[in-house]
Formats: sequence, C-alpha cells, structure tokens
Amino acid sequence: MLRRDDRPDIPWPGRLDLPGGGRDGTETAEACVLREACEEIGLVLAVEDLIWRKQFKRGVFFAAHLPEDAETRIVFGDEGQGWMLMHAEAYVARPEAIPHFADMVRRYLNQ
Repeated sequence: MLRRDDRPDIPWPGRLDLPGGGRDGTETAEACVLREACEEIGLVLAVEDLIWRKQFKRGVFFAAHLPEDAETRIVFGDEGQGWMLMHAEAYVARPEAIPHFADMVRRYLNQ
C-alpha cells in the first residue's frame, strides 16, 4: 500500500492507496498496471503474476500474489509519503483505505 501525499489538490490526500494509474496511449490495462507498479514501488511483475482481473466503472482492478522476497525489491518512488505491506483483509479494515479500492479488494476476497 502507498500512503498518498497529504495535499489538498489531490483526491484522497493522506489515505492508503494501491499502485496504479492511467494508461499511456494505447497501452493495455495489464501493461499499465505492470508499469505503474514498477514506477511507484519498484516492483517488476510479469503478466503471469496477475491472478485476478475485474472491470469496474473506474477502470480495471488486478490482484497479484507477491513472492516472499518481494519486500526486498521494493524501491519507493516519488509519489506518496511511504509504503507498507499488508494483507488484503487488513487493508479493507483500515478506515484510511480509499473506499472504492477497499470495495474492490473486498470483491476479490469474496470471489
């Protein structure tokens, strides 16, 4: 999870966010999430690491299970105040989780 910057000019300031973002040009949703994960937290993932995909009104949500050594590969980028690892169940229980992302994670957990 990323702790968003605490600035009044961005949506959900200071809240817990998930890596992701908008597509560049004709980029696929998969290519976008893999690029954003690399840019935001330094994780190089493969399409095969994406174990769940769901289309929502806000875009496509993916879930990936990370290998045990993933924490050692995280390199925090220049967006946000910091990062942390947590189980999906813990994220949805946190009051500072971005509500629509918490809902997406709940749907993943309930599938």
